[in-house]
Amino acid sequence: MQSILPPRRRFAAMLAALAAQGAFAQQAPESEPETVVVSATRSHLTADDAPQTVLVIGKEDIARQLAISGNSSDVLASLLPSFAPSRGKMTGSAETLRGRTPLILVDGVPQSNPLRPTGREAHTIDYALVDRIEVIQGANAVNGLGATGGTINIVTRRPGRGTLSQSVDVQATLPTSDIGADTANYKAAYRLEGRGEAFDYLFALSYEDQGLHLDGRGRPLGTDNTQGDLMDSRAYDVLAKLGYDIDADQRLQLSVNRYRLKSKAGYLAVAGDRARGIPTLSVEGEPPGTPPWNDVWTTALTYRHSDLAGMELSAMVFNQEFEGLFGADNSATFQDPLIAPAGTLYDQSRITASKYGSKVGLTKAGLLDGRLKLTGGVDTLYDEGEQDLYGTGRTYVPPSTFRNVSLFLQGEAQVTDTLALHAGVRRERSDVRIDSYTTLASFRRVAVEGGKLDFNETLRNAGLVFKPLRQVSLFSSYSEGFGMPDIGRVLRSINTPGVGVARMRDLQPILTRSAEAGVRVREGAWDLDASWFRSRSDLGARVATVNGAFVMAREKTRIDGFDAAAAYRFGKAHRARIAYARTNGRYDSNADGTLDARLDGLNVAPDRVIASWTADWNGRLSSFVQAQHAFSATFDDPAMKFNGYTLLDASANWKLPKGELRFAVANVFDRMYITYFSQSALVEPKRYFAGRGRTVSLGYALRF
Repeated sequence: MQSILPPRRRFAAMLAALAAQGAFAQQAPESEPETVVVSATRSHLTADDAPQTVLVIGKEDIARQLAISGNSSDVLASLLPSFAPSRGKMTGSAETLRGRTPLILVDGVPQSNPLRPTGREAHTIDYALVDRIEVIQGANAVNGLGATGGTINIVTRRPGRGTLSQSVDVQATLPTSDIGADTANYKAAYRLEGRGEAFDYLFALSYEDQGLHLDGRGRPLGTDNTQGDLMDSRAYDVLAKLGYDIDADQRLQLSVNRYRLKSKAGYLAVAGDRARGIPTLSVEGEPPGTPPWNDVWTTALTYRHSDLAGMELSAMVFNQEFEGLFGADNSATFQDPLIAPAGTLYDQSRITASKYGSKVGLTKAGLLDGRLKLTGGVDTLYDEGEQDLYGTGRTYVPPSTFRNVSLFLQGEAQVTDTLALHAGVRRERSDVRIDSYTTLASFRRVAVEGGKLDFNETLRNAGLVFKPLRQVSLFSSYSEGFGMPDIGRVLRSINTPGVGVARMRDLQPILTRSAEAGVRVREGAWDLDASWFRSRSDLGARVATVNGAFVMAREKTRIDGFDAAAAYRFGKAHRARIAYARTNGRYDSNADGTLDARLDGLNVAPDRVIASWTADWNGRLSSFVQAQHAFSATFDDPAMKFNGYTLLDASANWKLPKGELRFAVANVFDRMYITYFSQSALVEPKRYFAGRGRTVSLGYALRF
């Protein structure tokens, strides 16, 4: 039933309940030990030794979140308050990290498309197949371009011990307001794995069928027929890994992941009414065109040598094939009187991208009497892609090719027993080749001359970690991130004759400078963390909307923020945690050098706090309670106003003689709310989406 407490009082009550258990917490999740080496740092650092905020989300924490919601964006947003609240849709544009776009990797392979971002990067793998998630917050270039907001490296599962083991996991999710076949979600996962003397293997697959989602008043959530939706969809994932230990020092591994998500296309959106507070709803019907999908192949071959002349070598070659189809629409952009009468032509865009690349790193520790460690290497990336109109075969964004070669060197010097200095440099050499093309009829059929653009950037980073006491660590860092603007939003809207791509200022790269200072305390049962950060871009890439379409504005931007958190363990059985993030973003709206305007929800997350309590009652029964609050916010556009909301989730696990049973309730109070994206990013009747109401999930897992 709906809670009768006002939102702020309800949230205060939930925090008081957690405080009564003894404390608050920050840092992501307790399931990964502090000694885990974060592979995304490229220099064998642990989270507590890094000069910036680095978090490791373990598989137990991922499993707890998946019991509540299978949406990967929900998982990230529920564990990272600086990550924008999930849109709940197939497209995750505006799901930023510290107000900027993160680079998403799977086992180090980039999922983000450097030239034509799709917003689909968060939906290229099922998190049920994931071992841990490494998060480096703030702009950096250690893994190449695209990490202007940070890096999220999704590490897939490794084979467990034993020559052969299998596991099965099933889960059903239902709303509490209208239980039926059309509102049910079903998910199943299977894993086969084993290790021999030299070989190890893993084969895993998952399948999910999602039905209609309901809001806090039992009404069907509005479907996004154009961008694609997670509700009323089917998805499957197949992961295969084969490893071979050549000897005690050398290992070779091949991994292949195939992920496909496709709408079942059984519903049509009914426009909402923002003024009256009526959200977009859905009715049964078949949308025009072909249902939207994500189709992704990720392949990687890695080689590691732990003692190559006293050094450690890591090398990888990879490929990613991506195809994303968006839904059909009769927008003014797609109209062409030579094909159909104005207003009657439905078409849909499709993005394809093919990436090949390599990463090679060589680390030498123990230099200068054990006080210096150096990591150097070379990365390459070749990306080609285009965006066409699937229904008519027209060119929307022309074929383009991106080539990149990067050399990097990263060092860590233990200056004294309490002071460590980190510094690095990365040299990026890139070029973009864009074919000549003609814009759509809605942009006057302008002929645009193709060409080549060359980019050379030297990116630097430096940091300090000072430990005046064994339990206390002070850190500060400066780092630079390098990214490309979304060329699609630039090229497809050209309507002036005589334009050549080689002369376009809007295609210049994005250089983001990030600074951070913070403290970590690890004292007994306490974990305390706090950091301040700022990122700046002289020529940023703010996302804006014009007539309902996303466009890109190249402007000076600055984002400031603060993270604070604390965690406390009550023996081995209980843990409370709380994490808070505050983010402010401004930009120069009139090119006079002054940051005179506030960034909206397309670019910056609201201030958020996340609190939880994990308990193990008797070795067989465990429970988890999580509260999230997004604070209200106003924006320069008076039509945008975020009212904020509070959500409470809970779950319990019961170990049986064979297997484990779990039960979860999402949105316990069945809160009716409008998503952050719908309130703060767009003023559009068909995208005034409500959040999902209360659901219950029942799952069972068995390992044999």
